[in-house]
Amino acid sequence: MYRPNTLKRRIAQGERVYGSWSVLGSPFATQVICEAGFDFIIIDHEHGIGDHMALGLQLLALEASPTVSLVRVPRMDGNYMRRVLDLGAAGLVTPSVETAEEARRIVDWCRYPPQGNRGAAPGTVRASGFGIKAKEYAATANDNVFLAVQIETVEGVRNAAEIAAVAGIDMIFVGPYDLSASAGLMGQMTHPRVMQMIETVEQAAKGAGKALGSVLWPGKSLKDMVERGYSLIASGSDASRLHDACVADIRRFREAAGLSVDQDPAS
Repeated sequence: MYRPNTLKRRIAQGERVYGSWSVLGSPFATQVICEAGFDFIIIDHEHGIGDHMALGLQLLALEASPTVSLVRVPRMDGNYMRRVLDLGAAGLVTPSVETAEEARRIVDWCRYPPQGNRGAAPGTVRASGFGIKAKEYAATANDNVFLAVQIETVEGVRNAAEIAAVAGIDMIFVGPYDLSASAGLMGQMTHPRVMQMIETVEQAAKGAGKALGSVLWPGKSLKDMVERGYSLIASGSDASRLHDACVADIRRFREAAGLSVDQDPAS
């Protein structure tokens, strides 16, 4: 349902925010994450599990908390983005944006006329409370939506300054793993060439006055990320948190029972 985008306001005021990914498509896992107190959750439709109905249930689950919903869409698809916004997501993260023209299309798809060409149905969509707050939603939706674009390819880095300069884009989100893969160095996120590309994106965002977001990189602490100027940091997911807790629990048991901690838990 409709509510003001506190995440966008906090970032604009210079605050740092911390959140988690969601890849399981489960409203119950989403509720656990939100009840824990994260500032935001990124529901991942690029790599995660979950369809449009599951997304609706996840958004419903998080609305009992102050956690703000972002959805990473799977691709550059205006119809997909419009449906996600109509469902009530507070913002979008778009992967692999490589040109300023692509960034401008995202803005166009996600804003009502005259600022864009988003299809207007505030009287019926879930985002407006199925029309109960239609007038308020229609009047504020353009300013309320939060748009982050991921730069995670060599081509995107080349055009980073132009992408960052696009009006209506709120955040440049660095994708370090895909960036390393695009450079032929998959997984080597601390390689000097990859770090140089990341720094190029960081400088482009700062030069355009845009906020920076990313995941927590291997070898970097949260303090490191804050010192590099990141306003939004997404670390871990519902799946990884469940996995890590289970593995740690099994390890504690094996240590207590005098068993090898390196043994396959399924054996």
